[in-house]
Amino acid sequence: MADDTRGTAAIGVTGLATMGGNLARNLARNGYPVAVHNRTSARTEALVSEHGDEGVFVPAGTLAELVDSLQRPRQVIIMVKAGGATDAVIDELAGLLEPGDIILDGGNAHFADTRRREAALRERGLHFVGTGISGGEEGALLGPSIMPGGSVEAYRQVGPVLENIAAEVDGAPCCVHVGPDGAGHFVKMVHNGIEYADMQLIAESYDLLRAVAGLAPAEIAEVFRTWNQGDLESYLIEITAEVLGHTDPETGAPFVDVVADRAEQKGTGRWTVREALELGDPVPGIAEAVFARALSGAVRQREVCASLPGPTEPPGEVRSGFVDDLREALYGAKLAAYAQGFSMISAASEQYGWNVDLAGTARIWRGGCIIRARFLDRIAEAYRTRPELLNLLADDYFAEQVSRSQQAWRRVVGTAAAAGVPAPGLSSGLAYYDTLRASRLPAALVQGLRDYFGAHTYQRVDRDGYFHTLWSGDRSETAS
Repeated sequence: MADDTRGTAAIGVTGLATMGGNLARNLARNGYPVAVHNRTSARTEALVSEHGDEGVFVPAGTLAELVDSLQRPRQVIIMVKAGGATDAVIDELAGLLEPGDIILDGGNAHFADTRRREAALRERGLHFVGTGISGGEEGALLGPSIMPGGSVEAYRQVGPVLENIAAEVDGAPCCVHVGPDGAGHFVKMVHNGIEYADMQLIAESYDLLRAVAGLAPAEIAEVFRTWNQGDLESYLIEITAEVLGHTDPETGAPFVDVVADRAEQKGTGRWTVREALELGDPVPGIAEAVFARALSGAVRQREVCASLPGPTEPPGEVRSGFVDDLREALYGAKLAAYAQGFSMISAASEQYGWNVDLAGTARIWRGGCIIRARFLDRIAEAYRTRPELLNLLADDYFAEQVSRSQQAWRRVVGTAAAAGVPAPGLSSGLAYYDTLRASRLPAALVQGLRDYFGAHTYQRVDRDGYFHTLWSGDRSETAS
């Protein structure tokens, strides 16, 4: 490295694949001299060669050169594959940095790994900022939604940079300090879980419009464009119209008809469901979306079951208002999925002592990220006015919204069942809503059954404590 580049870069980025490269360009475009490094130097050279006119890039052939080029306290963003590769880069960087320096991990790391890394680096006097970044390659370049965790001290240093490169809505950056250690990556994980649920609900709505209403993909595209003008306005609804309206140039068929019906997944949805189980905070809409993707990939099972009979009675004539009903059902189910996600974040915040600002989380999801939607303004307002809100659907505004939607939602779920069209997301969302509003659940019987076969005890409604019935004896009750 030339001496004239030593200590000249404001921030460094290592890992220059699409997301890392675009994030480095975003930083440079916003006036930050950026030190750039990649394991294969050809990618570093290509970035500087193709985009060097966008700002100041300081290429580094090694991590040691990257560190030498940075101003103190040093700030390095890691954009490499989550897992062992991240640990390897962190270990190498930690040996090159000094107390007070900052390592920021912008990959999709598991929050437990982030907690482990943050604690280990803290002992060495280094700051570790696990940071969720959403928006895909376009967001990384033009302004993503950014969810940083880590210490308050670290955020004071790196926060202004992140806020400057984030998306903006109503003049406010879509970036907020989420909380300590793994809070940022946890919130990003739940964001992705909600994204899974949202896409599943949209896909089911498309399927019903086609199988029940008999609309062609181009017609369904127009339905989604119309829906995007109202309460459902969101990035995912917008691009759904684009995808459904696209024609395959090779065959002339609707694009959606030439794509295999097997959805892949990278793991954040599964993580969300697993962590929800550990927290004891249910996210059935997200779980159904994860399972739907898994079942779509179970090709051999689907093949051997393809001859199973469907409905033996025709579902009857489709109501003239079916499309409007479906819009309401989709809206209600979306709200249920977001309610589950925010409830999960709240539960984790309490368990780990993060003190996550739910209003702030909703606010930074309004722009830059994949699940950005009009109603996030309302979600932010709900948690701003009632930070203690236990469930989003208990907020006056959203209670009114799902109350308005629920009858249409019920008709759609019934129609789907009668027509034999799978709608697990829409159905589970309605079941979640009905479970929340039920004054009494059949779990009382579950308690009795568990006590019968396993002496697991039960609680009563009329007095405190735990009890057991002597089922194989005289059936008298004993206090546990």
